[in-house]
Amino acid sequence: MTISPPDMNEINKKIVEEFRANGGTVEMFKGLKILLMHHKGAKSGKAYLNPLAYLPVGESMAVFASMGGAPNNPDWYHNLVANPDVQVELGDGKTINAKARVATGAEHDDLYAKQVAVAPMFGDYQKRTTRVIPVVVLERA
Repeated sequence: MTISPPDMNEINKKIVEEFRANGGTVEMFKGLKILLMHHKGAKSGKAYLNPLAYLPVGESMAVFASMGGAPNNPDWYHNLVANPDVQVELGDGKTINAKARVATGAEHDDLYAKQVAVAPMFGDYQKRTTRVIPVVVLERA
């Protein structure tokens, strides 16, 4: 089954509602840390909101442009490369300003391996695609 964008938008809307109603807990992502990332479109400048799994990295957070192992990077990844200033909403209800940067080399490999250790499905996502799944570090501004 393929999920079309309108369906994905509706799914994300329900995830956001559940996240906010339950202090950051989302049943379908049980066991994963979830954040809500507010960002701007690369071309349009339009405001977007995406729920994402993350890995704490000190005071920063790493997110993974896996898209379930799809052949292309998710739109939000391209948006962050073009517009790295984001707001991150955490389960405690606080929103923090952050700047996104793409991890490379050993940092990328280390962060991705740590995420696979916490959430093995990320290893499966990498096996499904020929692209290297980007890791984006959201550093508190």
